[in-house]
Amino acid sequence: MSKKIPPPTFTVALATLAGSQFDVSAAKDGSGNGAKAFQVHKYGVAAEIAAAPDGTTLVLARPGWLLGGQIARLVDKGYQKFLKTPKMEIPATADHLRAIHEFSEELKKAAGATELYNEALGTTSDRYLYDRVKGRE
Repeated sequence: MSKKIPPPTFTVALATLAGSQFDVSAAKDGSGNGAKAFQVHKYGVAAEIAAAPDGTTLVLARPGWLLGGQIARLVDKGYQKFLKTPKMEIPATADHLRAIHEFSEELKKAAGATELYNEALGTTSDRYLYDRVKGRE
């Protein structure tokens, strides 16, 4: 029986990300939980991470396309996926989705996070808003 490999520490994960050509910088906004947050970005996609209390990596803001300096959320409206920030919303292209998916996979590998089957198949949305079911019970 193989031994379970413990996840890397936050410091090791940051070093791995920096060595994998990720840009690592201090997050602009405070995370609100007292932890020092870092923003990592590559391929036009970014996420915010911080050290968890147990020393592993905690993802504060899920990976999303950088749009107007903010991390955009991926919203699925049934017929189209959109990149949405508080100030703007644009249709997501195949290139956006590929970049978000590749970034997410590399971030999970560096952080030692669990890889889920449905997420490995493609990009998953943060929200699902299907307008065709509004008002239906």
